[in-house]
Parts: sequence; C-alpha cells; structure tokens
Amino acid sequence: MLLVGAAGAAGLAYSQEARNRGPQNATPGTARQDRNSNSGEVHVLPVQGNISMLIGAGGNITVQAGDEGILLVDAGVATMSDKVLDAIRPLSKRPLAYIIDTDDREDHVGGNENVRKGGRPVLNGAGAGQFLGDGSRAASAYIIAFDTILQRMSAPTGQTASVPEDAWPNDTYAEPQKNLYFNGEGVSIFHQPATTDGNSMVFFRRSDVISTGDIFDPTEYPIIDVKSGGSIQGVIEGLNRLKLMAIPADHRNSQQGGTLIIPGHGRLCAYADLAVYQQMVTILRDRIQYMIKSGMTLEQVKAAKPTRDYDPIYGSTAGNWTTDMFVEAAYKSLSAPKKTQESHESN
Repeated sequence: MLLVGAAGAAGLAYSQEARNRGPQNATPGTARQDRNSNSGEVHVLPVQGNISMLIGAGGNITVQAGDEGILLVDAGVATMSDKVLDAIRPLSKRPLAYIIDTDDREDHVGGNENVRKGGRPVLNGAGAGQFLGDGSRAASAYIIAFDTILQRMSAPTGQTASVPEDAWPNDTYAEPQKNLYFNGEGVSIFHQPATTDGNSMVFFRRSDVISTGDIFDPTEYPIIDVKSGGSIQGVIEGLNRLKLMAIPADHRNSQQGGTLIIPGHGRLCAYADLAVYQQMVTILRDRIQYMIKSGMTLEQVKAAKPTRDYDPIYGSTAGNWTTDMFVEAAYKSLSAPKKTQESHESN
C-alpha cells in the first residue's frame, strides 16, 4: 500500500496532469533512450543568442561562440572528444578558451584532457595573468570548476588520482558565484550543492540561456551522490533557484518560450519543463520524508514504491541509476543528522 502525506496525496493528482501537459512527458521513453544510446555522432543545435547545444557526446555540452573564441560547459565523454572538437571549430575563427565543469561525473568531464588541448586561453580579460610560470598550460584552454571538484579529481589525500592531471580544473572558485565577460556577454557561474557538493550552473545573460548540468535532468530521477555531499534537498534548492532565474516569455500561454534551459541530459527545455520536474522531485521528497517520520525503514519505503506514478516517465529497473538507487539516496540524505543538513543548507 502506498503511504503518502498531504503533499504526497496532492502529488498523485498532479502527476497525471503533469503527464498530460508537461512538454517533456510527450516522449519520455525516447528521452531516456537518447541518454543511454551512442550513435557515434555529435550534433549541433543552435539555441539562441551566442549559444548552441552539442548532443551525442555523453552529457549535453553547452557552447558559447563568438569573436573572442569558444566557451564550453562540460566536455562529454573522452571517446567523443575528436568529434566534439570537429563540431565546435566552425562556430568561431578563434580557439576554445574555457571549459566549465558542472560536476565530476565521467559523462561531463571525461573529455577534459583531450578537448582542452584543442584550445588556448584568451590573452586578455578574465584569463590574463593565469598562465603558469613555466608556460606548460599556455597552449590549452582553462578548465573552471568549484574547488571540491578539483579535490576529488586530484586525490589530494595522497591516493592515486582517478583522472590525469591535464583533465583537472586549473581555475577553481570557492565563492558562491564566479563571473566572466566573454564574447560580448556576462557569464555567471553559480555554485549550487545538489547532486554533489560541487555542482555549478551557468547563466548566459545576454543570450538568456541557462546550462544546468545534472541539477536538472528531465530524462530520469536525480543522480544523487550522497558520499560526495549530494542530497535531494539540495537538488530541490537548485531547481527552485533555477525557477527564479528563468523567465517564461508569456505567463498566459503555457509558460513557453523566454529563458531556454540546457539540461544535463535530454532535449532543450523551457520554463514549463523545469516546473514539472521541480514539482515531481518536491512531491517525492515529501512522500519519502513522511515515511521516514512514520518510522519506516529503507526496505519498507522501497516496498511502498513512493515513485510508482512517476516511474513510467523517469524510472528504471536496470542500468547505472535505478529507481531503487534514487529512493535509497533520497532516504539517506533525508535521514542524515540535522546538523549536517543545516550545514548543507547554509551554503
């Protein structure tokens, strides 16, 4: 029997409405298949302003291209690096200058080492003065990430690093926000603990496009890495923040248009897609939290299937991220000591 609180009960009714009107719900199976398939090709989708989206390289890659060069958000998997470079070369006469890592998952950073060698940093503006003294990185693009991403990739505790040094971020930030001005527009990089403690999302201000990384992934339930500081509450805070940043073109017409959103995986989205996903994650958080407060164990919560009405859209029983894995991660993050949760929420 499915046990839900008041918010969960309301969610049962809403979820059917979400299926009926939510844009990403028209072809949910296709979205999930696109994530796991590898056609061997990288496709460029113009978005708006200076921004394009690369599809087929693992995770989605956001491209900003202009007279100063190219900026990427994420680099895809290593095996697709050559095709990523081939796809972006025609977009600007100048080389790749920046890669921004939204997290440290292989489908986002796997191509760092290969792709960054295909570029070089700008010689003025935000990049000035950041060359290493020996010039060893002067011929490669900068990799920007929140500092905990570098810590995990470089294994500072003395353990063997999981990735080569040339794939590590070499321009980290530890503040809530890092700003660049590139190709005639402001680029704001926001730290948002969500699926890990080091997620970043990127807002291209003039183009009015947001690149979310895996904070927003309409192809499946959030991939929450509890060991790396991720939590379902953090994901919800990130989605709430994205909703405040994004502006629909017409509030009277299904909230379509306006700010365009490039998610970590899946197709190009608008405000309405984000709103459907945010409400789904919030409802599931409320259901699982209610079950925890009712004294249910993890196995009892899994058996109750709190996600069952959303599983046809976002669920999976096989692969690297199953519905049970999501429920377990959500349960553990909501069961964490209150002090830990308060510390997380204060970031």
